[in-house]
Amino acid sequence: MIDGLHVSWQTLALVALSTVSIYISLIAFSRIAGLRSFSQMTNFDYAATVAFGSITATTAVSSEVSLLQGMFALAALFITQSLLAYLRKLRRVERVTDNRPLLLMDGSRELRENLDQAQMTRNDLYAKLRLAGITRLEQLEAVVLETTGEVSVLTVDPRGRPVDSRLLSSVDGPQRPVRSGLPTHTADSPESTDPSSGPSTGPEEDR
Repeated sequence: MIDGLHVSWQTLALVALSTVSIYISLIAFSRIAGLRSFSQMTNFDYAATVAFGSITATTAVSSEVSLLQGMFALAALFITQSLLAYLRKLRRVERVTDNRPLLLMDGSRELRENLDQAQMTRNDLYAKLRLAGITRLEQLEAVVLETTGEVSVLTVDPRGRPVDSRLLSSVDGPQRPVRSGLPTHTADSPESTDPSSGPSTGPEEDR
């Protein structure tokens, strides 16, 4: 063990140089690729972020991977991520590359089959609800497991309006939210069509 502590100054200098260089390369590539680089919006974004970290760490401390190899690997990964992001505009590619969000709760009702599919327990679910500031299950409109592993908690609208069905259009699962079948207020329809909103009163309505 003690022998492992003896490292030459040349080796330490090389590690320092590699670390700084690969870090600067990572920042430079992310500036070129744009804001999406570390966004983790989808499962492949998350995988790319993990790979970026692995390449950076390996290049910094491994004597078997040269700085040039690490920089080339980063460049290849950034190009691949940018290419996939562009191709995802095609529906067929998006269906292949992306997981689909999964509905876990419809209102205060747990969807046990979906929880089992997500390999989550009730305790896991309730922990996420506590982190979201939920104090009563009656506050819930829907709970969704996103493709990145994050849990989105949608709360009941104070005015009683149902969740816009477009927000749940990509959500997967054996059971669909009951509330999404109710009349939905959209940008293309006047608010007066929502039964819960009552007659429109113009600018005074939100007071």
